[in-house]
Amino acid sequence: MTEMGNELSLVGCMKEVPDPRAPYNQRHKFLDIIIIAVTAILCGMDTWNEIEDWAYSKKEWLETFLELPGGIPSHDTINRVFQMIDPDQFHDAFFRWTSAVAGKIEGIIAIDGKTIRRSKDESKGNRPSHVVSAWACDTSLVLGQLRVDEKTNEIKAIPELLEILCLKGCVVTIDAMGTQKEIAEKIIDKEADYILQVKGNQETLLEDISLYFKDEVFNRPKKELEKEGRYWKEKDFDHGRIEIREYYVENEVEWLRENHPGWKGLSGMGACVATVTENGKTTTALSYSIYSQEEMKAEEYGKGKRAHWGIENSLHWVLDIGFREDESRIRAGNAAENVNVLRHIGTNLLKQEKSCRMGIASKRKKCGYDQKYLYKVLSGLNTGMK
Repeated sequence: MTEMGNELSLVGCMKEVPDPRAPYNQRHKFLDIIIIAVTAILCGMDTWNEIEDWAYSKKEWLETFLELPGGIPSHDTINRVFQMIDPDQFHDAFFRWTSAVAGKIEGIIAIDGKTIRRSKDESKGNRPSHVVSAWACDTSLVLGQLRVDEKTNEIKAIPELLEILCLKGCVVTIDAMGTQKEIAEKIIDKEADYILQVKGNQETLLEDISLYFKDEVFNRPKKELEKEGRYWKEKDFDHGRIEIREYYVENEVEWLRENHPGWKGLSGMGACVATVTENGKTTTALSYSIYSQEEMKAEEYGKGKRAHWGIENSLHWVLDIGFREDESRIRAGNAAENVNVLRHIGTNLLKQEKSCRMGIASKRKKCGYDQKYLYKVLSGLNTGMK
């Protein structure tokens, strides 16, 4: 591995991140430290000590494409650097890379927040970091992220995240926290559509929608609604668990627009009735959303809702289980947020490698012991390491 980077490769984008260290305190190359961290995390390392140990074991290989003028940096050095890196600048580099490798994004873009639980530091009065991420469901790519101080600040972060994304022609799905008129307007202004979940934070909107479905839709024969494209059902069977999801849509919503002005692009509303039977017990949950796509069919609505729920398994679960994020004690300075970017880089690379039918945790281990497989993962997207 000798070739290193072009302008839009991962390496090329990381070269643009400013070195936060004082000029007299640079025994190790800044880019070397970043690439060591990227590849070590990809190979299953989760702590600074593990990253250092891994780098020493791979020193001969690392020297084929890194300068390493001061040898392998210590775990303390790597830790300090990632505490000091400006997280906005680090994320900007990540975003430039994902934008380049993703090309034109199509389909469902799910936006959702996740708390990095072990990032809380009570001794310093720091609350746990909360990150809002954009996930391209069709291509399994993390497109971008923003950190917020707490979950309630998602409302402020989502418009900022939408602003930097190219969303033309996509459908953006957000849970109830992001169901705000300003966010709906931002999505429409970006030439995209939305599906926004409606809960108690939009109390009167929820009341009107739920009463309409109860009085005008749920009591109609499902076969009639299905012929009109207003009803769709899907079933899942998994280890004795049966889940049936029934989706309903209504596109005649002029009355709703009149009662609730300011929702730009509002074209319809949907309902989902989810019935789960497990261990002889049956539970039912009912949820509602508004959407902007004109004449949306129930099947389209259902697939959009299902894709959004998939962010839990496709991204959040991967971070928790595949990268052990919730066990991580990395939290000093900016380290928690910057390492979250490293995990997102790893997620993107490992999700795109499809020849190995393993989970993310197993793929990370395989990268650690199988050099050929590591090369394959690194060459799957434009990393600049060949």
